[in-house]
Amino acid sequence: MAKNKIITVQDVPITVSVSDEQDYICITDMAAAKSNDSRAADVIKNWLRNRGTLEFLGTWEQIYNPEFKVVEFDHFKQEAGLPTFTISVSDWIEKTAAVGMIVKKGRYGGTFAHKDIAFEFASAISPVFKLYLIKEFQRLKTQENDVQKTEWNAKRFLSKNNYLIQTDAVKNYIIPSCNYRDDLKWLPYAEEGDLLNIALFGFTAKDWRNANPNLAKNSNVRDYATINELTVLSNLETHNAQMIREGKTKEERFTALKEIAEYQLRILKEAQHISNRIEKND
Repeated sequence: MAKNKIITVQDVPITVSVSDEQDYICITDMAAAKSNDSRAADVIKNWLRNRGTLEFLGTWEQIYNPEFKVVEFDHFKQEAGLPTFTISVSDWIEKTAAVGMIVKKGRYGGTFAHKDIAFEFASAISPVFKLYLIKEFQRLKTQENDVQKTEWNAKRFLSKNNYLIQTDAVKNYIIPSCNYRDDLKWLPYAEEGDLLNIALFGFTAKDWRNANPNLAKNSNVRDYATINELTVLSNLETHNAQMIREGKTKEERFTALKEIAEYQLRILKEAQHISNRIEKND
């Protein structure tokens, strides 16, 4: 599926479409820099009928397109330069099986050319326009690479740390043995933070600190929680705030929060197992 981005070259918005990992630039948009939108097709036709253009396109296709029809290309090249010679992008694609240019229909349609060809077309607009086009295109690709690198690093960080938390948690801290979920005498006196901690973890923050005196002085059980637990905790905070607005009692809220925590943790765990299997198969 193609993904479209917009770059602006000398105040002209130009669409860049990524299809099958290849960048195609809308030369219809580019033609608007030389003429108005209604005459953009004429600008492209005039450029295409030039012998130098056809030789460039034909050479590009022979390098990158094994299906390119060289005989038909030679026929076009022989006619190039004659006063009666005209050719459209659609004719070029249909007769030669060219892949360097694509004609798209619809609201966001137009003629798109592989970046190599688009840069050549930009020369027909002006050398200055071509330089700015290359500059803006390079800036776009740098931004995309930075985003991809950031996403990759974030996923790697989360994956690595989630694994370490799950495999080494028992070594790093002690889980208090409490009976809060069965004996609710504590409930009327509990603070909202502990209401959430017990619903999710089964014990209070104080219980956890008392059981783990050797850890950092200001450390909290939430600092050692898994990504799934932190996700559920965030959801519990939202649900709890809503139930407080609705006037629910602590007992009603705790019962609901405990059920939500158990359900969401189970769903996230199942989803993680599925994801791990898929990654392993890949």
